[in-house]
Amino acid sequence: MTGENPPVPVHEITDPDDPRIADYRALTDVELRTRWEPPHGLFIAEGELVLRRALRAGYPPRSFLVDAKRTDQLADLDTADAPVYAATPDVLERATGFHVHRGVLASFHRTPLPAVTELLAAARRVVILEDVNNHTNLGAVFRGAAALGVEAVLLSPSCADPLYRRSVRVSMGEVFAVPYARLDRWPVGLDQVREAGFTVLALTPAPDAVPIQRLTPAQRERAALLLGAEGPGLTAAAQSASDVRVVIPMRRGVDSLNVAAAAAVAFWELGRDDPPFGGG
Repeated sequence: MTGENPPVPVHEITDPDDPRIADYRALTDVELRTRWEPPHGLFIAEGELVLRRALRAGYPPRSFLVDAKRTDQLADLDTADAPVYAATPDVLERATGFHVHRGVLASFHRTPLPAVTELLAAARRVVILEDVNNHTNLGAVFRGAAALGVEAVLLSPSCADPLYRRSVRVSMGEVFAVPYARLDRWPVGLDQVREAGFTVLALTPAPDAVPIQRLTPAQRERAALLLGAEGPGLTAAAQSASDVRVVIPMRRGVDSLNVAAAAAVAFWELGRDDPPFGGG
């Protein structure tokens, strides 16, 4: 999405209530944003790195909103005729509800989610999340998935929105790199995962669970790691619908890890025998 492009026209915004920047109103109000963004088919990207990754992933931009001193950061972008608005830090803060310290925001159109069957057919290792509603944890799980060889994410119906601004920011834009879909029926949707050839592994701190490093090669071959929300963990119904209950062995009396940290450890363990790969 970069290259030699004509200069991008910049529209100055002086009123935080200007209707042209309605997409960016009250970005810190989680309840308002979760009611507004998905029904209107949009999401917000914060920071230059994240918005560039959204562009590379093929999300069509609706508009850009930047600190007036940072308009040159977009000079090389193909903005696809999406308007670029610029404002002072004070106007930005009054419009969005927070200090936009990265100085660059963008509103993007959402694209249709892939079918669950499509993701399962193309993946060898997936993670399934039940009721993960903390946006920070959700973004961190996506970042770990991208880094550690997990090829798709499946969400229970009540999971948070991966394209919410905080999730996108914490993931460093990796929510655009790892495809995801929602399992509409829960937990019976896990049958669909199993029928696609996966072994569903429910991660739990239960003392009678199988230590994850002791899984057999057959159980590792096409693994679907099932994780629950911070605190309550997996429901009994989800655990019953799994194939194997697994645990990360703990020391010093610690019973569990943060869900994103546990996910990263489990992702690494499941992929430890993968062929070497480079960074990038």
